[in-house]
Amino acid sequence: MKSFLMFVRKEFYHIFRDPRTLLILFGMPVALVTLFGFALTNEIKNADVAVLDFDKGQHAQQVQHRLFSSGYFGLRDYATSYPDVAAAFRQGHVKLAVVFPVGFSRDLDHLGHAQVQLVADASDQNTAVSLVNYATAIIKTYEQEHTKRPAGAGPRVEAVARLYFNPGLKAAYTFVPGTMALILLLVSAMLTSITIAREKETGTMEVLLVSPMRQLPIIIGKILPYFLLSFINGLIILALGVWVLDIPQRGSLALLLAETLLYILVALTLGVLISTRAASQQTAMLTSMLSLLLPTLILSGFLFPLESMPLPLQTVSRIIPARYYIVILKGIMIKGLGLRELWRETAVLAGMAGGLLLLALGSLKNRLA
Repeated sequence: MKSFLMFVRKEFYHIFRDPRTLLILFGMPVALVTLFGFALTNEIKNADVAVLDFDKGQHAQQVQHRLFSSGYFGLRDYATSYPDVAAAFRQGHVKLAVVFPVGFSRDLDHLGHAQVQLVADASDQNTAVSLVNYATAIIKTYEQEHTKRPAGAGPRVEAVARLYFNPGLKAAYTFVPGTMALILLLVSAMLTSITIAREKETGTMEVLLVSPMRQLPIIIGKILPYFLLSFINGLIILALGVWVLDIPQRGSLALLLAETLLYILVALTLGVLISTRAASQQTAMLTSMLSLLLPTLILSGFLFPLESMPLPLQTVSRIIPARYYIVILKGIMIKGLGLRELWRETAVLAGMAGGLLLLALGSLKNRLA
């Protein structure tokens, strides 16, 4: 028994002396619970809303106050015409627009019924349905409180929904862009993450040490085959989305392919950076999987709305490449946007590609020194 207890104590020593084991044992559960607890929610909070008020009456003002005091909606802008609303949706500034027609308040007081129009961006159909349902419930509550009688009696407010970009509420409009971003990032990064790690494991790193080639050609040589193969992979996914799942392609195909190439470059340079820092192929693959899979699923806006997450998680999501590529895909394919509307996301991806390439060069230089 004494020998057994000594053996157990020795194992405890090994565990507590290894920071990686402690990180997996205690750090990963805390991180997962935090992510799942705060990010995994379909509840909508502070969604950007535009108001187009042709009525300017008392009831229109009170309905707006009720909407914006609920915590679900935040006023982004007062539009003056329907083209303003359409432009806000195309640029991605708002998720919902509330339109009060002329005579809304008068009709509610004198005729006993009135209509308000809810226009939602259905490129993300889950968010669109939730926003319309929330707004409809708040408007119905206002109606009941205004009449002081049960629903169905007295004045009645009818919320008429209109869905932009995806009137059929097809789930593929949401999941195909997100799935494409996830697959391209994981496949590209994981494949390249084992390249230099393989060189170290097989002992051919010494060849690089005496090679006259500089670091940049080495990295380009490592990236280029995977760059071409990943682009073919992206073309296959796009073709399946358009021809099999009926995703529209309303924007420029050339711009879409150029943005896909840029995103693949970001993923490949990220994989090379992981590869230069990992000691083995297994470590490189596990690192790329753990550091990319869950953040991309949870913090990219693929499955869960970013607006509903706490501010720290929204800040972390800004370093997730898939967040910007999903916006680009939906913008080009579903909304028909061009580079003028998507230049910010494009600039972020280009900055990520350049920054990761510089980090990979610096890390490789240290390894080869």
